[in-house]
Amino acid sequence: MIPLTEFLSRDPLIQAAVAVCAERAIGACLVGGAVRDLLQSRPIHDWDLVVERDAISLARATADRLGAAFYPLDEERDTGRVVAYDADGSRTFIDFALRRGSDWRTDLEARDLTVNAMALRLGNDAELFDPFNGRPDLEARLLRVVTEHSFRDDHVRMMRAVRLAGELGFQIEPQTAALIRRDAALLANVSVERARDELARLLALPDAVTGVRQMDDLELLAQILPEVTALKSVEQPRPHHWPAFEHTLLVLGALERNIAIAVGQDAILSYVPAPAFVWGDVTRTLADFREPLAAHLTRPLGDERPALVSLKLAALLHDCAKPQTHTVDEDGHTHFYGHEDAGAPVAAERVRALRFNKAEVERVRVIVANHMRPQQLADADSGVTRRAAYRYFRDTREAGLDVLLLALADHIATHGPDVQPDRWARRIEAASKLLAEYWTRLAKDVAPTLLVSGDDLMAELGLPPGKRIGELLEVIREAQAAGEVGTRGEAIMLARRLV
Repeated sequence: MIPLTEFLSRDPLIQAAVAVCAERAIGACLVGGAVRDLLQSRPIHDWDLVVERDAISLARATADRLGAAFYPLDEERDTGRVVAYDADGSRTFIDFALRRGSDWRTDLEARDLTVNAMALRLGNDAELFDPFNGRPDLEARLLRVVTEHSFRDDHVRMMRAVRLAGELGFQIEPQTAALIRRDAALLANVSVERARDELARLLALPDAVTGVRQMDDLELLAQILPEVTALKSVEQPRPHHWPAFEHTLLVLGALERNIAIAVGQDAILSYVPAPAFVWGDVTRTLADFREPLAAHLTRPLGDERPALVSLKLAALLHDCAKPQTHTVDEDGHTHFYGHEDAGAPVAAERVRALRFNKAEVERVRVIVANHMRPQQLADADSGVTRRAAYRYFRDTREAGLDVLLLALADHIATHGPDVQPDRWARRIEAASKLLAEYWTRLAKDVAPTLLVSGDDLMAELGLPPGKRIGELLEVIREAQAAGEVGTRGEAIMLARRLV
């Protein structure tokens, strides 16, 4: 590993900050995740500096020296931010914060985990200050609280511990886990936005299902997604292999493998015991659409979080209405009729309550409402016709792509080791046809510009204004999308036949 002093001397941003502090004779330390990541030789895009005084003034001076942007984050607490842009457009943040307490140890003691409670004193010789033995925990890949009241001081730290465990590949040590369980109910008092941000960062990880399982084990999941943990009371009949809660987590696991295949990453292991041919079929089906699918899943929704976060949220909530729609018929068979329709508004309301943006709320609603449609199309006698593809994407738009990935995962996590080749073949073929229809014809124009207007129909056919005109226009639009009409005359002729 490169010595810390040598690494820091190579970074022009930190050198500028060090120089500004030195010119004003103000002591400064690099703290938190930046020190942790330096010790692990991980890339760093967020630098946190703690200074003895004048934090905002130092941030402004550093920004001026670098020709970077400056923002006062918290004037009352004397915290400022420098935002520097690289040539490729990526951003690096340098935050300056006033030291808490009278010395460096007091400041570090107020932090969450020992691996985040190390400081690097900046100056001619950078010196590591590690009063809580964070470096041994770092080497052992353990997350440990600094004090037993750490989670009571800031409740969102419990979620952050789970997210960091997944992000770093670390384990939460047993006593820290026990403290999370002790304080889990306090999560209800956290700012909704902070809880949302931690949940979103967890779901953005390739193997988020491990973190979701850990959140449940630590009694945090019920505080954030109570509709998911409510599924623990729901048993499911064959062909399901697992109760509703376990099924939901297995759907997320299978979906994450589908996503990894779709974006061209090394496929993570799925926790679903399914036949090998299943993953081979998924790989072959998605191979031709890898680039546009990757762009779709990583594109931000509402200029914030990548679309895959909303997809994973929908996966967790796709069966949320099964407790309400559970029925048993006269033969003793269990059903969940209409759970997708009943679940869509419930899922949307949960996502809205977590303060996700409008685009994310709508994406989750559409995915949950339509997650059974690919199965229905696959089982239809006519299969996936051009008209059926048009109707599907007319109703789902871009979300239809997410629905396809979720529907395949749902089938895998329903049948598990008993996936039947013939039934699976129909589903994978339907997904393939829908993807092909979307990317070859419908992506640019799911609703093609009509060849005729309502006024045209009324003039040509002698019809009065009313609902019937709208119905005829929609039939013409479907026929256009299916390639059955291509001119104004053909559209008028179709309408004439219908009338």
